[in-house]
Parts: sequence; structure tokens; C-alpha cells
Amino acid sequence: MGWMRACLALVAVAVMAVGPAVADNYPSRPVRILVPYAAGGPSDTGARLLVQVLGKSLGETVFVENRGGAGGLTGTEQVIQGERDGYTLLLGAVGPLVFIPTSRQLQYDVKRDLIPLELIWQSPLVLVVNPKRGFKTVADFVAYAKANPGKLTVSSAGLGTNTHMASELFKREAGIDLLHVPYRGTGAAMPDLMSGQIDATISDVAVMAPHIRQGTLTALAVTAPERSLLLPDVPTMAEAGLPGAVTENWYGILAPTGTPPQAVAKLKSVLEAAVQTPAFRDALAKQGAVVRESGAEAFAKLIDAETKRWAPIIRDAGLKF
Repeated sequence: MGWMRACLALVAVAVMAVGPAVADNYPSRPVRILVPYAAGGPSDTGARLLVQVLGKSLGETVFVENRGGAGGLTGTEQVIQGERDGYTLLLGAVGPLVFIPTSRQLQYDVKRDLIPLELIWQSPLVLVVNPKRGFKTVADFVAYAKANPGKLTVSSAGLGTNTHMASELFKREAGIDLLHVPYRGTGAAMPDLMSGQIDATISDVAVMAPHIRQGTLTALAVTAPERSLLLPDVPTMAEAGLPGAVTENWYGILAPTGTPPQAVAKLKSVLEAAVQTPAFRDALAKQGAVVRESGAEAFAKLIDAETKRWAPIIRDAGLKF
């Protein structure tokens, strides 16, 4: 039995010696970023811009996989319930990280089950209407909505998405009633919006800017504190008299809790460096997006602040996603 104990001891020593070396070699195979939305939207764009610079920093292939459904819930749960080895990361958004968890009990807890690594995108939304309606300003839109409660339709990318909540916030601040029509993504809503079957939407500036420039949609206001670089002639909601109707799209990278500390530390370091590169910043600017404050701690604080800000709005509206 003595020889067996000796062999076991040698194996234990070998494992202890190899473990750190393996961790230090992370990543040793491709890394996947799971985007919990359909391809083609701003979340997908942000992830694909990131992988162009992140792969070089990690020295390994980084690729995007889209897994849409349930307002981002399906893909988010898949990452949390999957392997915790640092090779599957989540593109997190305000819907599954803030809106949906605030409105109902879920299988996951954001603080318990996810590790914020880096914020990669912040961009304003813009209120657009079909030109057939003839609205030129927010005041025009609000006046008609007040005179015709529930008659104007507003689309969203789905229940619990930022486009949905932006319209709920707009309704609350303007004191109007709109008929919400959820779709399976912004792209799915565009044909009905362009044809006039839907009156309005509040969506990402990068998606709407080309249609606004072509005159197929009319922009009334952007929802950020300042005007968008993509739409410099469009006023903010504050300039339109609704300073409380401010919201932004934001996306960040997270890892499931239990990911090896060495992998988490490396990911935090390379992600923060990646979002500060001129190439990534320039690519964001072309999408009307920025990253105002980088770092894992800043991202964690943003999630916490957004949760506290939206909780009373969701509760008062009685929303259940």
C-alpha cells in the first residue's frame, strides 16, 4: 500500500504543478461571445466590432454566436447554465440584466451568477415616426396622442427590451397612452414601420439613421443627454421638453460565476485595453456609440445604477415580462 500512497502523492504534485501552467496558457482554443439577440442589430454589431480587436489581444480566435429569444433571456440563461471555463462569454444587455430580472423571478441572479468584465457600447435611441403621420416635433406627436389616447402604435424589438422600455418611459414622462406592438427584433418591425402600419418606434440611432437621412422615417428626438453625432440636427428629449425621458442602449461582456480567476483577470485586462484602442473607438463612433468609462468596476456600477433607476418605473407601470 505504501507504493500506492507514493504514486497518489506524485499524481497530486503533478496536478498542482500543471494546474497553474494550464491557467496561464488561457486561452488555448477559440473563445465564443454569445449574443442573446438575432444577427444584424446593434448588439450583434458591437460584438463583431469587438472581436476584431479582441482576438489580437488574446492571441486566439474570438467569434460571435447569436442565440435570440425571449428578449435576450434564452441566450443569457444558456451562458449561465453552461461551461464556466472562460471559453463562452455573454454579450449582456439592459433587458436580461435589468428590466426582466426587476419584473419577475428568474432562474438566475445577475449579481450572483455573472461577472461583469467590460462595457463595450453606449448609444442613444431615437424616436422616429412614419412621415405619413405628418409629425415634425415631439410636441406634435404628444398633442395628437393626448387627443387620441391609445390610437398611436409604437413598435419594439420585444417585451423587456430597451426599445420597449424607452417607449414606456416616454409615455410616462409625456403623460400619453400608446399601443405597444412587440416584434421579434427591430428588423422584423421595420417593414410595418416603413409602410405605415406602425406609427412610431424608439430604436438605436445606428439602425435608424440611414432611413432618417433617406427621408423614409422622420426623427423627432434622441434619448441621450446630448445630441447624437450621427443625427446632429435632431434635438434631445430634454430640448423637446421631456428631460426625464433619457435612456441609452448599452452592452457589455460578462462571464458566468465560477470562471477560473486567472481567465477572468486576463479577460478584464485585455477587454479594457481593447475598448480603448483607437480602432475600436473609431468603429464605435461610426455607429453613434461610445464607451464613457471603461473597466470592470465601472460596468458593475452601471448595472447597479440602472437597476435602481428602472425598478420604480417598471413597478409603477405594472410590467411583467
